[in-house]
Order: sequence, then C-alpha cells, then structure tokens
Amino acid sequence: MKKKHPFFILLFIFLTLTVNAQALKVATIFSDHMVLQREKTVPVWGTSKPLDEITVQFAGQTQKTKTTAEGKWMVKLAPLKTSFDGQDMVISGQNKVVVKDILVGEVWICSGQSNMQMGVSSSVEVRGLVPLAQNIRSFQVAEKVSLVEQEQIEGQWKTTNPPSAVAFSFAYFLRNLGQVPVGIIQTSWGSSSIEAWMPRSMTQELPHFNTIMNEFDADAARVAQIEKVMAKSNWTNDENIYLRRQPNILYNAMMHPLIPFACRGVVWYQGERNTRSISGMPEVDKENWFHRVCGMKEYGTVLQKWMLNYRKQWQDDQLHFMVVMLPGYGKGTEKKMNIDPESPTEESWSWMRESQLDALSLPHVSVVNTIDLGDEKNIHPTDKLPIGQRAALLAAANTLQLKKTAIGPTLKKVVEEKGKLVVHFNQAEGLKTTNGKAPSGFWVANDEKKWVKADTKIQGETVVLSAAEVQNPKYVRYAFAGKPTVNLVNNSELPAYPFRTDNWEE
Repeated sequence: MKKKHPFFILLFIFLTLTVNAQALKVATIFSDHMVLQREKTVPVWGTSKPLDEITVQFAGQTQKTKTTAEGKWMVKLAPLKTSFDGQDMVISGQNKVVVKDILVGEVWICSGQSNMQMGVSSSVEVRGLVPLAQNIRSFQVAEKVSLVEQEQIEGQWKTTNPPSAVAFSFAYFLRNLGQVPVGIIQTSWGSSSIEAWMPRSMTQELPHFNTIMNEFDADAARVAQIEKVMAKSNWTNDENIYLRRQPNILYNAMMHPLIPFACRGVVWYQGERNTRSISGMPEVDKENWFHRVCGMKEYGTVLQKWMLNYRKQWQDDQLHFMVVMLPGYGKGTEKKMNIDPESPTEESWSWMRESQLDALSLPHVSVVNTIDLGDEKNIHPTDKLPIGQRAALLAAANTLQLKKTAIGPTLKKVVEEKGKLVVHFNQAEGLKTTNGKAPSGFWVANDEKKWVKADTKIQGETVVLSAAEVQNPKYVRYAFAGKPTVNLVNNSELPAYPFRTDNWEE
C-alpha cells in the first residue's frame, strides 16, 4: 500500500478544520430540552460561513437572514405562545442543526453569590418539593472566568430542576401560580461581589469600578496568576476562591455569553460580599485585597446602574429585576464585627437592605422581603423556601399580572399625634402580629437622635408608637438592625418591610 505524503495529510487536516470552522452553529445557550421565553421577541443567533443564507423554523414561524462578513447571524422570532409540548427548532444554512424538545414559558436568570448557589439538599423544606415538581428545566452555567468577554457559555439545558434551593423553590411556585413551564438559567458563584458581575463598560459610569479595574490591569502578578489558574483542569479550593473574588472576570465568562437570550428577568441574591464596609472602598493589603468593593451605602446607586446597564445590553427596558433582600444576620463590618444584632444604630446589614430597597425607584424592580428570615450566627441560613415562595408571588403579580397579594406592609406615612407617632402602611389589610403580641422591632427618637425601643399598639391599619423616655418623638426605625425580632404581617402572612424615617432629611 502506497504511503500518503505528509503534505496531503496536513492539507486534509487543514481543509477539515476550515470546513468545521465554517459549519453552521447555534450559540451554546440553545440546546435540546431548553425553554424559550413566551410573549417576547426571541433572538436566536450563531455562526456560519460569511454571507451564508440562514433559515430558522420554529412553532410555525420561518425567519431568514444572512451571516455577516465575520460569519455571525441572528434572527428574531415573533412572540411565542405558551407550550408544554416539546417542539423542534430547525436551523438551516451551510448544514442543518436541530434543537429538540423545546418548551415555551417563563425564563429567569438566577444569579448572585453563595446563598443563591446553596443547594436544594441544604433545605429540608425545599427538598420536599422535588417529587412534586414538573415542567421545570434548568441550565447550570459552569463556574468559569475570562479576562475578555466570551461569546459562548459552558453548560447544557436539562429536564431536571436547578440545583439552587432558592432558584428551584422559586421555579416550583412560579410554575404552579402561572401554570406555565419554567426555565431557570443559574449563573452564580460564592463570595462574588457585584463588581464581579460587571462589564468593563461600567468603568465609564462608576468611578469606584474604574479605580478597581485600573488597579487590576496594573497588577501584572495578579493577572498572571489568574491566567495560570485558568490553564489548569482542576483548581484547589484556594484557587477557586481566588478567581471568584475578582472583579469583572465572572461577568465575561458567565453572564456576557447569555446576552441577548430572551428572558423575563433576573433574580439577584447578592450583597454579602459588599457588606464589608458601611461606606466607600476600604484600603486593602495582600490578605484582604478582595474587600476592594463598594460599601453598603453606595450599593444602591451601583445596583441601579448595573440594572440599567443589563437592560441596555439585553435591549429590553422591561427586563425585570427581583432583588433578594439580605436576611437577618448578627455580624457587622470589618470595622466592628461583634455588634448588638437588635440595635438600630450599629453598622449592620440594615444599611445594605436600605440600599437594596432604593432600587425600587426604577420601574420593573421588586424586592423579596426576608427580614423575618436568616440566622444570627450563620451567613448561610437554610430557610430558603419562603424566599422562593415570595419571589414567585412577586413574579406572578408584577410580570404575569395575576391578582395576588405579593408584598407585606410598606411605609405610607408617619403622623405625630399628642406626643405619639402613628405609622400608616400600604398593603396593611388585616394588620396583625404572628404571635398575638405587640409589634416588635420599632425604635423612636427625637431631634437628638437618641434611639429607644418603642411601646407599640396596632390600631386598624396603623401602629401607634410611644416611649416614656422620649418626649415628642420625631423619627422611626423599624426592623433596622442586623437581626431584628419582628412579628408584623398583613392578612397574607407577609412581613412588613424595614424602613427608617430619619433619612427623609438626608
């Protein structure tokens, strides 16, 4: 047998690689068993050889386009109707790609840090829902980093529930409330800051992030260490922590490739990493370099700019953001970790919750109230089922337009009457306490800002406050502490949201 010349072998390999490089491909977020967002325009995109004719067929629609000179293509499907029946998407061009068994329903991205990542097995209540779940599918984004924005995501759609306790319980209750299939894209990583999920473009909007990224770029040793770890197939625990606490590089690999996949919104459970200081970025050293993030008081502004940036990138002004309020926790900042968890004046997570609630100034934003949840000593509490349940109620009311009571009492106004303060609430029908006792968690102060616990009494849909030590009280703080004891709810058993009125004059 005549031996082939090495030149022809190399030519064959080259031609094979060239053909494969030009073959029609769809973005990796599109795979068998996926869920597409209903009632919204649905972009579908990928690559092929330059100027290739591309046809996408799905649910009775046919959309056509041509690839660009760079070989990229995108079509947009018209809004789709709910479908529990798996359908195939056929994409034709240089070759044919078939994506099988696609449902149409509600798609949400669930992102954040460790409490979003925390598994179903960690919560007995959530674990009990598993045998009852149906029509829930998930895409688990692989934990990866990149120094530049990536086009492809690592992961695969599965017919199984998302691994996160919060994401799964949210999907479970949303599926039942909306009577629709639910698709969850879970992209989260423990101890990551909000800055880890920011594109570099935000350096133009946020001076503190510009400083962070300038420091990052100037630190050649850090960049080299990241590249070294990225090249390894297996990471040690220390290397894992090192990567996930960096700015920007999680966004590049774990969020950017999802854009502009059609979804209803983002469930965002993050903030713990940004509670290290009450304000500003602390000076750092080699031991605590990862604290170079915004503080709690700035987080509200940063969060809103982050949301607006994502909406711009997704080209979806109605992309909903559901923020999970940080629950009760009894530790403070790096400045003072041991605090009185009931005090309204300590540097506690109360300041982060206030920043999270500030995001409600934007449209299409909701905040899941967790003030009655959490663990004084454990930053990873196991009471995740109520979070998913409340998030689903908010989604049902705000994105599915179902008539549901989705939030507990919120502050309406405070009126001074005969040396007492009367707190009026919205969503206060059936105002009561969970234990039949007087409402707890209320503090009052006069102009001198000396805070004392208030004596309280429910009167209709109001709470009347007084304090023997404070004549003519002027200000109120409710549940404004690290781990407050609270019991005030409405007739839907939803807890009252924390607030303070002394910020009205700031």
